[in-house]
Amino acid sequence: MFSFCDFAILTLASGIRFNTGLGQHILKNPLVVNSIIEKAALRPTDVVLEVGPGTGNMTVKMLEKVKKVIACELDVKLAGELQKRVQGTPLASKLEIKIGDVLKSDLPFFDACVANLPYQISSPFVFKLLLHRPFFRCAVLMFQREFALRLVAKPGSPLYCRLSVNTQLLARVDHLMKVGKNNFKPPPKVESSVVRIEPKNPPPPINFQEWDGLLRIVFVRKNKTLAAVFNSNAVKNLLEQNYRIHCSQNNLEIPENFSIGNLIQGILKDTGYSEKRARVMDIDDFISVLHGIFQIDASYFQIDSQIGMLQCHVSWWTAPYCLMRHSAYYVHDVRLNVFEASSNT
Repeated sequence: MFSFCDFAILTLASGIRFNTGLGQHILKNPLVVNSIIEKAALRPTDVVLEVGPGTGNMTVKMLEKVKKVIACELDVKLAGELQKRVQGTPLASKLEIKIGDVLKSDLPFFDACVANLPYQISSPFVFKLLLHRPFFRCAVLMFQREFALRLVAKPGSPLYCRLSVNTQLLARVDHLMKVGKNNFKPPPKVESSVVRIEPKNPPPPINFQEWDGLLRIVFVRKNKTLAAVFNSNAVKNLLEQNYRIHCSQNNLEIPENFSIGNLIQGILKDTGYSEKRARVMDIDDFISVLHGIFQIDASYFQIDSQIGMLQCHVSWWTAPYCLMRHSAYYVHDVRLNVFEASSNT
């Protein structure tokens, strides 16, 4: 038997016009709401971050279980509806509503993030979460099904891409459950899934900018061998230009007859990765390639002890990093679109 709160979930959304352009698809099924909250394993002392609370169907349930919910809402009208829903109840003092674009705001301290996320911000928000400090315990998030499957895809899967590798480098990711279209109002055009993300603490001691520079190159043609990828004129020209800019910026002399392309082909051969393809390589493989390219040990990769963020040293590999960028959001000077989830990358 449903409680009054459950009944409100089914009825409150009926009189509101939602803006699907903002990703407003309200989760109306109380069984799904309860399941998501249960899988988040929330504690009475928790501060929970919720993005896109809508009319508050999940918010009010969490308010009954935790110390505080910080709800980030872009739509002023929906924020008002949420405020009215708890007004005059004991839950009101436990709710903080932040109105605005969560991608353009600093995230507050929180223990867990639970959200039916607007799907168009999935990629940049995931990366923003994974860069957030101090570390949070976990995030349980609703995504478009295909995006969710890319997050958890393993080497060899057709969905395995740069998004998969970058996310799994920084976090443990699990697919929890599928959610059909009929559980939302209005129903979205795509199927959905719930994913649990737990950041790795401490994070791997890797220079993320250089790591992603490698992935950008090898996942452009993930079915080709690394030897073929690095033998393309476009890649060789890019790396050659990177190297020359790096030498110029650091007053280094370029050796006569030096070839970045030949150097990398030699390293790939020596490390046994010439015939490997990105689509079947795991995180350890990519780390080995990156170490081989720099011909260095792990002591090069450092983590800032004060802010715990992946360092972004500039080397020949990433010197004109802007040449490889697309339009992007920025967080701590690291481009968010490194988590873009296209079929090739």
